[in-house]
Amino acid sequence: MQSATMDPAEEPPSMLWGLDPIFSAFARLYVRDILQMTESTQVPVDDGTGVINCLCWKNDLFKEEGGPTKSGEKHSDVAHGSFNLVAELEKLRQAQQRRCRLEIGELLRVRGPVKTSRQQREIMASTYYRVNDPVMSVQIAWMMDVPQLYRQCYDKPFQLQPDATGDSAISSLSKATNLIKDFFKEKSVTRFRPYDVQDLLQPLISSQPQTTPADQKPVAGPSACQQLRQLLKEVLQILQDEGTVYRRVKSQDEVYHVTAHDKDLLIAVKDIIHEDSKRDKYAEKGCHILHILSAVRQRHSLNVSKTALELVLKSLECNSDIVSTSDNHYTVF
Repeated sequence: MQSATMDPAEEPPSMLWGLDPIFSAFARLYVRDILQMTESTQVPVDDGTGVINCLCWKNDLFKEEGGPTKSGEKHSDVAHGSFNLVAELEKLRQAQQRRCRLEIGELLRVRGPVKTSRQQREIMASTYYRVNDPVMSVQIAWMMDVPQLYRQCYDKPFQLQPDATGDSAISSLSKATNLIKDFFKEKSVTRFRPYDVQDLLQPLISSQPQTTPADQKPVAGPSACQQLRQLLKEVLQILQDEGTVYRRVKSQDEVYHVTAHDKDLLIAVKDIIHEDSKRDKYAEKGCHILHILSAVRQRHSLNVSKTALELVLKSLECNSDIVSTSDNHYTVF
């Protein structure tokens, strides 16, 4: 989270954001602070007492007005005490309709990411529902909890803990991962082999101190070449776990594709959503991420991970090629 008064130079590197426990959590913020937040200067991310728009995608089921269906009328003569599945489903549908009808002045709970669209900030609600609070107990509890969260979490600057040696706050592995990512970004790398990036990590190996206690004899350790290969291996594993890179085909010729720059993968995901969202099964809510992942693995590569797909979906949504209709569901405009 970055306040409006923070110097951009003080912003932590994007590689380290995941170390902040608040980064992956939904923050309970005042609307004023959401509107005054500044965006990151490193990557195009829209971080999220006033008024802010909330964009909610409503299910077609909620739009239906209704009295009892013909099926319900046919089963109205069922003997007293028996279970009528059609009637129960109709009651459930009507209950859903009542919960989604909102009036001015009602209290809502809204959760979702902050995005900038139509040149203004909005909350794209992944979850929203009406809160029954006749004695204002929910609002009072919120007003007591949020100031505590600000004091204990949100207002405290993010600080890295020093490592065991105290020489640096960032480990060699983190530095190496950052170097590789910066190389991908600067050179717009689409694919590479390990030996293409190995030399980038050489300064990290040569700069590591080689010291032993005075009362111990020097012990033979791995050579600089072995350390370099091991460091590169660990970095590539981290990048794969994050979804930053993936191997389209696993073979002796180790070729890695950079997920964000792989146009074939982006086109494949977009085409799958465009085609399948037209089917009756997905017309209402869109395609679930697991369905998209399965289709991508069938059409493009078995080695595409869920984390890599999430990066692709985020990129497509930022470019307005697709839209998330609800949690983990996507469709086209």
